[in-house]
Amino acid sequence: MGSASAFAQFRVEVSGIGLTQLPIAVASFRGDEQSPQKIGAIVQADLERSGQFRAVDASGVALDETSRPDVALWRQKAADSLVTGSVTRLADGRFDVRFRLWDVVRGQDLGGQSYTVPQGDLRLSAHRIADFIYEKLTGDRGIFSTRIAYVTKAGTRHTLWVADADGENSQTALASPESIISPAWSPNGMQLAYVSFEARKPVIYVHDVATGKRRLVANFKGSNSAPAWAPDGRTLAVTLSRDGGSQIYSIDANGGEPRRLTQSSGIDTEPKYSADGKSIYFVSDRGGAPQIYRMPSSGGNPERVTFTGSYNISPCISPDGRWLAYISRIGGAFKLQVMELSSASVTSITDTSADESPSFAPNSRLLVYATQQQGREALMTTTLDGKIKARLAGQAGDIREPDWGPFLKP
Repeated sequence: MGSASAFAQFRVEVSGIGLTQLPIAVASFRGDEQSPQKIGAIVQADLERSGQFRAVDASGVALDETSRPDVALWRQKAADSLVTGSVTRLADGRFDVRFRLWDVVRGQDLGGQSYTVPQGDLRLSAHRIADFIYEKLTGDRGIFSTRIAYVTKAGTRHTLWVADADGENSQTALASPESIISPAWSPNGMQLAYVSFEARKPVIYVHDVATGKRRLVANFKGSNSAPAWAPDGRTLAVTLSRDGGSQIYSIDANGGEPRRLTQSSGIDTEPKYSADGKSIYFVSDRGGAPQIYRMPSSGGNPERVTFTGSYNISPCISPDGRWLAYISRIGGAFKLQVMELSSASVTSITDTSADESPSFAPNSRLLVYATQQQGREALMTTTLDGKIKARLAGQAGDIREPDWGPFLKP
């Protein structure tokens, strides 16, 4: 599938005033028209989706990485930065992708890179170019070459997908006639934990994404659900009902005897480790309605974290430890909320009503979540202030439970 279709499916919504975005022009890469993937368009879409950049029209201009651009012309177009490059098919069938980044204001060459890749990695090379540009111009690490996992239900077929961070290039990790829920990336981005109902009850597996091999981690009496990785990748927090009601336990990522962490008469579920591994956030109705609590990761007295509203679920902690995203039921609608943990100030960042499963990008700057838009299931990303949203490409069907993977090692 070419990126022309990717671009057609990609839509960024911008709202709010006072947005500071870096104006950047991405010229058509020389050779893009012969490439199975339109590198320049993918780079531009990545940068726009981040919320940090505003595209300047560069249509009709073809410059490659060896060109010395007329910076006065690009200043007239109000671009602060310019990306040029080329994509060339080599004799062995691989592609040579090159680019260069220019500071138009100062007339400076900010560097470039080249990648020699098989056709299947052309999109990845475009995402890496976007990562380079993002980090060079913002100082933060880019997330475009990371991956997301999500689940679809189409008819009676349930599928666990692994896709690029823009929703494209989806690959099947698991297909089943029974439900698959709660996918969770391991900290090294190599494995997914999830819950499968193929045994006609919820059972937790850990699945190696590269090989497809998997291992059974929790199949105790009752329900086994909601796996969450500890930052060290050796332990999972899980919800088990083996001793009666649903409670939080920790278990070795290879399986074994779980250790109970909560002791309540209510339902305790949806555990999530903080990035430093010292705390576990979870949902409990111990106070009469579902709210988010926090406890030491070894167990102990929980403290309540959410106080606004009577129904708060699906906690997710940003990798920088600053933010808590969750879903709140407000007037019968399920809406994505973001709390700054230091101040406990809460921002409602969507105008949709069926939001679910927020998950932070590894640089803590974006969230992916599932929702419904105009009656259709959608995977969305949003900036933490809700001002920049993008609908991702996704497989057809009932789209659920996205989880954003970690940074991958270069």
